Amino acid sequence: MTKPQADHETTQREQPPADAGSARGSGRFNGLAVAAAVVVMVLVAFVAGRHYFGDFDAVVGAHRGGTAPPNAAGALGGPFTLTNQFGEPASDTDFRGSFMLVYFGFTFCPDVCPMTLTKLASALEMLEAEEAERIVPILITVDPARDTPEQLRLYAEYFHPRLVALTGSDEQIADVARKYRVYYAKVEEEGADPDAYTMDHTAITYLMGPDGTYIRHFSHQATPEVIADRLRTILAGGPAV
Repeated sequence: MTKPQADHETTQREQPPADAGSARGSGRFNGLAVAAAVVVMVLVAFVAGRHYFGDFDAVVGAHRGGTAPPNAAGALGGPFTLTNQFGEPASDTDFRGSFMLVYFGFTFCPDVCPMTLTKLASALEMLEAEEAERIVPILITVDPARDTPEQLRLYAEYFHPRLVALTGSDEQIADVARKYRVYYAKVEEEGADPDAYTMDHTAITYLMGPDGTYIRHFSHQATPEVIADRLRTILAGGPAV
């Protein structure tokens, strides 16, 4: 598009008024002050973000093989009390003695969640029965407004008979997500139906030990074969690599 032309053009640069220099200096100072304030705000946000999510890099992100560093015990995960797909209270202590495969998602997820849960179910089927029985697959919703116990019950039936699906209040979900360093946020399209939103969220599956501590994680790109192989090794007492 052609840029609009001014009503007239000056053929000679006008001389600035005598006090223009101070005005420009003041404007330059104000501009620098604003820029400095913006930089400070960005740094504060960055430091806060690193404090909240940055430890995740040290715990899992920087470990390409998915193994936990020596000080990772207790850094991810923690106590929670939620509600399962049958409307019953469920807490982390209910699963002591079993390995937990914990995934955060939601039932209205169009792709990543169902694909991940399908992979986890396939991986468990590749194990021997006695091996698979030592592992509890768990889905924790990041969309408690829509994921009622009944909704979760119908959803879980599609993937695995032992899949535990958990929901809770907004505060309960926020608390457990924070303990697992899971990011999630509602994504709404302008002008769309308010109930037609989706959720952006961390797509990592955590393997927690029988004592509830973090062992390793699997990305959503991991194949069922890789997951099953790693689980088999860990169940046999091998390294979490």
